[in-house]
Amino acid sequence: MGLSLSQRGVFLSFTILTTLFLSIQSQSQSQTQTCSNYAFQSNKVFTTCNDLPVLNSFLHYTYDPSTQTLQIAYRVTNIGSSKWVAWAINPTSQGMAGSQALVAFQQPDGSMKAYTSPITGYGTQLAEGELSFPVSDLSASYLDNNNEIIIFASLGLNGSGVVNQVWQEGDLSGNVPTAHATSGANVRSMGTLNLLSGQSGTQGGVLGGGSKNRKRNIHGILNAISWGIMMPIGAIIARYLRVFQSADPAWFYLHVTCQTSAYITGVAGWATGIHLGSQSPGIQFTSHRVIGIILFCVATLQVIALLVRPKKEHKHRIFWNIYHHSLGYTIIILGIINIFKGFDILNPEKKWERGYTGIIIIIAIIAAILEAYTWFVVLRRKKAANVEKTSNGNGYASNGNYGHYPYSDRTNGRV
Repeated sequence: MGLSLSQRGVFLSFTILTTLFLSIQSQSQSQTQTCSNYAFQSNKVFTTCNDLPVLNSFLHYTYDPSTQTLQIAYRVTNIGSSKWVAWAINPTSQGMAGSQALVAFQQPDGSMKAYTSPITGYGTQLAEGELSFPVSDLSASYLDNNNEIIIFASLGLNGSGVVNQVWQEGDLSGNVPTAHATSGANVRSMGTLNLLSGQSGTQGGVLGGGSKNRKRNIHGILNAISWGIMMPIGAIIARYLRVFQSADPAWFYLHVTCQTSAYITGVAGWATGIHLGSQSPGIQFTSHRVIGIILFCVATLQVIALLVRPKKEHKHRIFWNIYHHSLGYTIIILGIINIFKGFDILNPEKKWERGYTGIIIIIAIIAAILEAYTWFVVLRRKKAANVEKTSNGNGYASNGNYGHYPYSDRTNGRV
């Protein structure tokens, strides 16, 4: 039994979906500098080194567990002379607040300034002060040939040999450090370091890092799935499945189920974001936050509107339809915009953003195919209806029966 025209259209759409989805697999691997073969000009040698995942940073160190002494060289490459850099240990938790930092920058006369700065909270200006552990042999250098800043120091630690590390960079205003960026790599430059094994656990990746980073990832995943994928799919169901009479009223229940699930999931992601904001009062992503709040409000109004939906024959139904469609498209547009803003903030591996971009492109292609097919069906029905009306009006008959149209199934819209 052959496929009908409608079945062929649906089959073609899903074939394209599958093909394009499977094709989004190739990813470029960025080549980064490593620390294993680096030679210091001062001929200093360290037993261990780590290539830190962000901010072009490297940590070389030697740890003596018997004396709990840590000698470090923290390097940052491709850094301008108008920047400050810092490496810190947080004795109490992961993150910025509570960190005990080593800070360095180049002064206007070309000399380097290196000092210690205890960070008590967000919004710090990296003021000088003593740390909670002893620091000696603190110095810094700037290498013009590599645009590289290096901090050297010897630290006296107490603990198990596992520390929370934070590294950062920012601009100078005159001779004073200013706040670092609060998005992308600058919010991922933290993790744990096992001084004995040399292994480091960072905030990189989509599912790695500490508790706060896991919450960020959960927030991003929930919102990407709900506002960024399920909402557009729900809109496609409502706009294009209704053209098939055999799909009525199934399309409506599919649409409601998809959008309701997306709303519930999206609210969970939104609430997670609000909670994250309350935990980090010094870090503000204003546009991302504002769009998220607007998105939640508009989506809630959309859900409430379902409770007052007029019947099809009601004279005000057309106004409700305009309202419903306008809010629906607004939700989809704002959702996708905010998801890409979230990618800029989290700065995960490129494969995640490319994967989501691929999904959006696939959804857009399917929508374009179904839009063209829908217009084809509508115009064909209109043409068939006009032919039948003309035939009946002129008294023509098919098969010898007055007023009977042999393709009445098509004029009734069955495809």
